Order: sequence, then C-alpha cells, then structure tokens
Amino acid sequence: MMSSFRSVIALVASLTLLAAACGSDDGDDAGVAGSGKTDRPTVVVTTNILGDVVEQMVGDHADVVTVMPVGADPHDFQASARQVAQIGDAAVLISNGAAFEEGLVDVIEAAEADGTVVHEAITAVSTIEFGKGGHGHDDDEDLDDEDHDDDDHDDDGHDDDHDGDDPHFFTDPARMAVAAAGILDFLVANLDGVDADAVRASGDAYITELEALDAEVEETLSSLSKEQRVLVTNHEVFGYFAERYGFEVVGTVVPSDSTADGASAQALAELAEIVEDEGVPAIFTDTSSSDELAQTLADEVGDIEVVELFTESLGEADSDGATYLDMVRANAARIADALAG
Repeated sequence: MMSSFRSVIALVASLTLLAAACGSDDGDDAGVAGSGKTDRPTVVVTTNILGDVVEQMVGDHADVVTVMPVGADPHDFQASARQVAQIGDAAVLISNGAAFEEGLVDVIEAAEADGTVVHEAITAVSTIEFGKGGHGHDDDEDLDDEDHDDDDHDDDGHDDDHDGDDPHFFTDPARMAVAAAGILDFLVANLDGVDADAVRASGDAYITELEALDAEVEETLSSLSKEQRVLVTNHEVFGYFAERYGFEVVGTVVPSDSTADGASAQALAELAEIVEDEGVPAIFTDTSSSDELAQTLADEVGDIEVVELFTESLGEADSDGATYLDMVRANAARIADALAG
C-alpha cells in the first residue's frame, strides 16, 4: 500500500501530464532555487519571500529550495510533480501558515504525515483577524501594543465573511523579525549536520537587519500625517502593515484575503463612493496579481493613481523588490510618495 505522500506525488504527476505543469509555465524546475546536489542538508521553503529570509539566515550552511518562483500568486499556486517530490525529500520544511499557500495545503499535510518536520512561520507572531488591522484617524492606541480585542472595527468597506488569522504578517518587518527568530530556533533544533553556532550567528545578524528595517520604514513614512495614512488595496493584504504604522485600511477592491476571489459591481460602486468621500489619492495593487479591477475602479473615480506594491512575491532580480529587505523599503517609499499629495 502506498504512503499518503506517495499518493500525492502520483496524483500530482497525473495532473501535470493533463495540465502541462500547472505550477509554472517553465516546467518543473521553475521556482526551484538551490536544488543542486551537495552534502549540505536541504531546507525547503514554500514562498519566495520566506525563501529569501531563510537563505539570508543560513548562508552557505544549508541548501535552500524555494518552491514558488518570483511573481507567483501563493493563493492559486500549484506545485509540479518534481516540486512535490522535493517537499517530501526535505530535511525540514518551512511554510507561511494560516492557509496562505492554498494550493499546497494537501501537499504539506501529506509530507508532514510521512515524517517531514514542518514549521509554520506565522506561529511565532501575534496575529490579527481579517479586517482587524489598521487604526482609525481618532485611534491613539500605542502601535507597539499587540493586544487585539473583538471591538476593533472592520474598515474594508465590505462585509467581512472571512474568519481566522490573516496570513500576511510579513508586511510588518517587526513581525518578520519575530518570525525569523522562530525559524532560526526551529532550524537549530531540527537541522542535522550543520554548525549550530554558526547558523545562530548568521541568523542573529540578519534579524538585527530586520529590526533596523522596521525603524527605517517608520522614518520613510514619517512625513505622512495621520489623515494621510489611508489605504485602499487590491485585497486584504496590508492589515499588519496598517496596524504597525498607524494606517487605516478603508477599502479593498477584492473583499477577501485571496486574489482568487472576485468583486461584484455593487461592491465596486460602494468602494468608489468610499474612495471619493475619503479623497484617497492612490489605490495599491499587487505585482503578483491582476490590477484589472483596480484600474476599473480608478477609471470610475477619476484623478486617482494605481500604484503597484510587492505584496506576496518578491520582484525580479533587477527590480527594487528583489529581496525581502528591498521589497519592504520599496513598498514604504511608494506608499509615502503616493499618499503625500
């Protein structure tokens, strides 16, 4: 009798033949970084954002395989047969968690059932619920206070029918620093065949950079008044960012955490009214998903800019979002410029 993980591999292989490698247009090797054979242990990471973070922490002490290529939308990404096999062969597996990798949930669960040690990065941080991120203009709550109660309001301009934790913790570099510390502890405890002290030193140095990045973002945004700190985004992705830096998310084009969902004409009309009432100068979209609905909204409102941000994927190597540090810096600069008026 085949194991559960072997069954998943067989199923994905069959689907790959029928769907022409739905995980990537470039075949099974696309998105698979660090897959050369060495004597070092292999750490498999689902998203390219976390892949970069892990690579920076472990240096040359381990091989890091990143499943999702640059530009992939984690909400609809499907792994190829080879990528499924690599997940199963990993010494350890690191995922975002909170069902962020919607198309990989079954693969991850099967790998874990077959003995792969899995760490969900989000488990180390204080989470928020969908629609709970951000502060109103009259909210003087301490930004460092991570106690969230059920009285927080829903600012997205739509009925919030999504329960559970918001998976987009990585939009807040302070939380990413905490998550990185959790990943580092996990690697030191579970990655055999490495110099634990060397990995710890390398990881701690990168975490220091993440902590400094948080202060840098605050400085970049410092020119924006409380009234200017208003966001309209493509979908519910910047709740953690909004909470950390005192923004209010007044609307999302897609009233969901997933880009796989859509928006009704009525919802777009209601959001257009909110945007006009708030005098919002920009709509922020995702580099990894379509901005068609956002452009439609901008055309309806008029005199509003559509600005791309790196939200759920890094940018290409020659872009200003090629690494996690670069991505956060670029997003902060683009938000500050667009909202400055």
